[in-house]
Amino acid sequence: MSRADAAASARGVAAESWDVVVLGSGAAGLTAALAAALAGARAVVIEHAERFGGTSARSSGTLWIPGNHHLGREAERDRARARRYLEALVEGRGEPALLEAFLRHGPRMLADLERRAGLAVRPFPLAPDYRQELPGAALRGRALEPAPFDGRALGALFARLEPPLPELLLAGGTMVTRAEAQRLLRAPRDLADAAFAVRLFARTACDRLHGWPRGTRLVMGNALVARLARAFLARGGTLRLGTVPVRLLREGERVVAVEVREREGATRLLRARRAVILAGGGFPASAACRERFLPRPVAPGTPAVDGADGSTIALARALGAALAPVSEDHALWFPSSLVPREGGGSGVFPHIVLDRPKPGMIAVDSCGRRFVDEACSYHEFVRAMYRRHREVPAIPAHLVCDARALWSYGLGAVRPRALFVDRWVRRGYLARATTLDELARAIGVDPRGLAETVARVNRFAESGVDPDFGKGASAYDRAHGDPEHRPNPCLGPLREPPFYAVALWPTPLATSLGLRIDARARVLDAGGRPIPGLYACGADAQHLFAGEYPGPGAQLGPAMTFAWLAARHALGLEPEADEADRERACAEKERSG
Repeated sequence: MSRADAAASARGVAAESWDVVVLGSGAAGLTAALAAALAGARAVVIEHAERFGGTSARSSGTLWIPGNHHLGREAERDRARARRYLEALVEGRGEPALLEAFLRHGPRMLADLERRAGLAVRPFPLAPDYRQELPGAALRGRALEPAPFDGRALGALFARLEPPLPELLLAGGTMVTRAEAQRLLRAPRDLADAAFAVRLFARTACDRLHGWPRGTRLVMGNALVARLARAFLARGGTLRLGTVPVRLLREGERVVAVEVREREGATRLLRARRAVILAGGGFPASAACRERFLPRPVAPGTPAVDGADGSTIALARALGAALAPVSEDHALWFPSSLVPREGGGSGVFPHIVLDRPKPGMIAVDSCGRRFVDEACSYHEFVRAMYRRHREVPAIPAHLVCDARALWSYGLGAVRPRALFVDRWVRRGYLARATTLDELARAIGVDPRGLAETVARVNRFAESGVDPDFGKGASAYDRAHGDPEHRPNPCLGPLREPPFYAVALWPTPLATSLGLRIDARARVLDAGGRPIPGLYACGADAQHLFAGEYPGPGAQLGPAMTFAWLAARHALGLEPEADEADRERACAEKERSG
């Protein structure tokens, strides 16, 4: 009997034996467990919440994988271009070995899970990298979205899947992708889109009539997580919810077990013959950690699940694990508005691309002045908020538009084509005024500054050129503007009253300060030595890109890659053995056109 087992027995603690114990049930944790199960190992996923999927289930589910086999014969060239892009992006602050491991093994992970586990993804028609000004940036091909998944295939487990943010669900609990949302907007004037809308909402209505709590047609992060979980469970994997990791146990230098507390209060020892893999989602949901590590003023909220509280990182730190070198601000950001909820409290609405990049939308500081290209990436937008705030109060900033823009594009939680917005005004979420002067006073910005800013933007809208911040000048901007608006799809006037505004706050969708790892996802101690038996991936591990954000899906792509590497290394499998599979997948893609 091992020392850990003997100690557990002496305390009356039940013990179990597994090959791999994974802490966290998001995309990273499920990928690690699935990779272990595919290799014939006994794996268990421990989730301290009562629902599985973590923040991944609330996300877009996009994977950023340069050089993936969906690119066909362009895959190798794309990988070389992506290497240049990432080198320019991180400017020497990243770990070259980690970047190379991601570029090399990300496509192999994807091909392996598509071939052997039924992972289904598809390239976006257009998904530009976020920093188009850097060499090697791509317009498409690297970002992949999950194919829709029928949640009914989960059976009773569907009710335990973490749902999307309620602010992002449509009537009856209907999920839609960004592209599908655009189809719904076109439905009044396009028969094909109208038919799509009818089918979509009819499906949800049918689901509800049959007793499902929401629509079972899953897309985005829900689809990704559901597909990974189903594949893992189908291969004999075990998923335990409501089970809290209490501590990691060592024998000598090796991590050999996890002590957990079950929902009934009982303690259990989960012995890990090969590895413990940490995938707890970082610390965005911990108010104390946000206060300690994030810039001020501290973000008031996050869309992350409550369980992403840094507790799994703390377990490793207690054994001497080292944190990775710090980045600029320790978070991956988006601006959000705080939405009052019917039952009390508030949710966060992510202002990603649905409103900010559109014509007739401007973001202003307390002086009523613009401070950023409103169409830039959400990460860079928040960084601009913090930089401006050092000089002029810009947190919160305000996103301002006129009646035409509100009707056409919506504003945060206020949907496009909304006939009634009074409830949003009454709740204090949406500011409304018949003049710009009144609006400025209502939101606490300088009226003269706002009037001058709007007049200046209105002149820019006529020429289609924004000489101040270049809104609409980059391919990234234009991809998210209104293609029917001329001459600049991102730049329009604010003329039609009433005028509206919502307050924007810096919001961490994830954190970028994690445990230091090597190229096989092994957790390192302060001396740079691997801690035997302990691995980390996702936001529990150090950020590959030193806090920078290269493109859509640049969290989940690396998270799943290093989860896959962790499991395979722990089981003694060399990922190079899958090179033939990846080459076959590329060849098949070429043959299929």
